[in-house]
Amino acid sequence: MENETLKDLLARRAEETPDRVILKDERVSYTWQYVEKASWIVAEELSKIGVKSGTHVGICGENSVGWLLTFFAAQKLGALVMLMNPKQTAEEIGKVCVTGDITCLCYGKISSMEHAEDFLAEVRGVEGCRIENVYSFREPVDYTARLVEYEGIRDRLDQWMDPDAPGVVLFTSGSTGRPRGVILSHYNLVNAAMVQVDLMHMTEQDRELLIVPLFHILGLVVCLYPCLLVNVPLFLPDDIHSATVIRIMQKEKCTLMHSVPTMILTLLNNRDFSPEALESLRCTYLAGAAAGEAQLRMFMEKMPRNHFMIAYGLSEMAPVSVTLYGDTEEHLLHTVGRPVKNIRVRILDRKTKEECTTGETGEILVQGYNLMAGYYKLPLEDQIIDDEGWLHTGDMGQIDTDGYLHFLGRYKELIIRGGENIMPSEVETAVSALEGVDQVKVVGVPDAFFGEAVAACIRLLPGVTWDEERARESLSKTLARFKIPKWFLLYEDFPMLGSGKIDGVALGRDARQRVEQIVNHL
Repeated sequence: MENETLKDLLARRAEETPDRVILKDERVSYTWQYVEKASWIVAEELSKIGVKSGTHVGICGENSVGWLLTFFAAQKLGALVMLMNPKQTAEEIGKVCVTGDITCLCYGKISSMEHAEDFLAEVRGVEGCRIENVYSFREPVDYTARLVEYEGIRDRLDQWMDPDAPGVVLFTSGSTGRPRGVILSHYNLVNAAMVQVDLMHMTEQDRELLIVPLFHILGLVVCLYPCLLVNVPLFLPDDIHSATVIRIMQKEKCTLMHSVPTMILTLLNNRDFSPEALESLRCTYLAGAAAGEAQLRMFMEKMPRNHFMIAYGLSEMAPVSVTLYGDTEEHLLHTVGRPVKNIRVRILDRKTKEECTTGETGEILVQGYNLMAGYYKLPLEDQIIDDEGWLHTGDMGQIDTDGYLHFLGRYKELIIRGGENIMPSEVETAVSALEGVDQVKVVGVPDAFFGEAVAACIRLLPGVTWDEERARESLSKTLARFKIPKWFLLYEDFPMLGSGKIDGVALGRDARQRVEQIVNHL
């Protein structure tokens, strides 16, 4: 099983349990037999527009059965599938297409898309964009009448696939603010998922409610792939509003639901929430953003039958560490678990380049079977894997005497808002383009709901009057909504370093204090 590709796995499941339901949305149930055959029909449709082995195929859309069938189809053809965030603007999606050399864009429901033709024209209009063909899965399609075509299509298009070949590219912000493509092989994904299966004690009796995006590493290796491996039905809601989640949990009696802290917080704040409403839930894998001790205690108090697993990982390598069944409250509240099987973790002193001893703080380095192949088309000097195969995370941590990893923050500037990665330099570029802005520095500030919020520290040109509503309207045209600053803080002067650069540390400290004062007076 560890050397299977996704294509092999789908075919095997369809042969062994053809009539078992594996996918279900709010209207239709889909069996293994249907998924296997329908995805080959989609593969033929993609083949007709030029998709073949090695084609760079972008998939951008909200979770749906159409998304999954398109993903499965592209994988069967041997394409390099590049997954994108559907919350982005047309310009942002176009830039990702340029970075990934994408020639075929498959699209579903995208937040900022009103008229597909105009939206796609804007995507293609980004300088350097090489999109030749597009494929829509915006509307659901019933392939039942065409399933008889399956044998002929499979015989014509089926081919051997190397498990070690690149299969998926995920995009993550880098230190330059440009998206970086994380290359993961079929082997990476299947074997990372096999570890999750063991950690979560998954069996065929489980039922999974999917509320995290499939373009994210959490959606792939914690939700999708484990369900396929163990034959666990996967439920896809029409939306992830807390009322919808509660309704489906009560109806379908799901046992697994993995998430980020902000989504759990929203669920608990819904007026229809009660412990009984989610009594079927037995395990929630909590990752994507750090949860505070107070939040975790509240989660465990309000969902006493649910087991929370605290995890640490990256798009470049997931999972790294996870808390286990039977762990103490101390482990759950203050660590991100033990390194998982066949994963090695080191803590490195950034100054001395020596390995830290137990309890000492340094940079987290990781190594193991699920490590990415590297960043797509990034020069060797910009890769973060050293000559010995260690990935330098840029994150700060320590390992305690029990062998548990403590995550202590980030050396890098990346802002994580409710599990969404935001690079300050990208937001700074957009804000600096606003009329009347002289200088801008973007920092992350604490937020009770999202963990972190974006704050733009702005110095205006002389005589300019700041219009926040107008600024937000302008930024909505160039930035995804989650990247638009929550706070705009006006400064007459910034703290400066002797080198003439803005003192980011001092400015960040001041911004946090100002936001805290504002919140306390609300």
